[in-house]
Amino acid sequence: MKTKILILLIFTISISTALGQEADNAAILKVIFKKYYQNEKTIAKGRLQLLSFYCKKAPNNEEVLEVISKNDLLKKNAVAITNQIANYTEEDWTKEYNLLFSKENQYLKSKVNDCLSLEEYKIVSDRFNLNNQRLMIVSKPIYFAEKYCIIKVAFYRNIEHNNGSFLLLEKIEGVWTIKEYINEWAT
Repeated sequence: MKTKILILLIFTISISTALGQEADNAAILKVIFKKYYQNEKTIAKGRLQLLSFYCKKAPNNEEVLEVISKNDLLKKNAVAITNQIANYTEEDWTKEYNLLFSKENQYLKSKVNDCLSLEEYKIVSDRFNLNNQRLMIVSKPIYFAEKYCIIKVAFYRNIEHNNGSFLLLEKIEGVWTIKEYINEWAT
C-alpha cells in the first residue's frame, strides 16, 4: 500500500512539474511574441506576413558558454545552465503555442502565423520572392535559480542579414519579464 501511494505521489509531482514548465514556456513565448510581433500587421487574406515562427525549439550549444562568461548572474549559475545544454532532446513549440492561444491572447494570435518548418518557410519565401521575410527561431528555454531563464531568439532570412540575441528573463510576481539582451549579433 505504501509503495502504491509513493508511486502515485511521484507520478503526480512529475506531471505537475511538466505542466508547470509547459505553462512557463508558454508565458515566455507570449513575452517573445509581444516583443517581436509588436509592429507586425494582423493576418488578412492575401496579405504577406513578414515574420514567421519556426516550429522546433532550437538546441542550446557552446554559444551559451560564451553568454555565461559575459554575465555575473549566469556565471554564478553556470553549472545548472550547462547541465541543461548536455541534456537536450528534440522538442517543438506546439504544446506551448496551443496553450498560449487556446482561450486568450486572440489579438496577438491575429498577428502570429501557424509555426513553420524550415522547408515550409522557404516555399513561402520563394513564392513571394522578397528579401524582407524573416523566420524567428527560439531555442529551448534554460531555467535556473528558480526565477530566471535564458533563451536565444534568432532571425533567419534567405539572404544574409541574420540577427539575434539571448534574452535573460526574470519571473517577477509571477510574470516573466525581459531583463537583459546578451550577446546580440548580426551578419
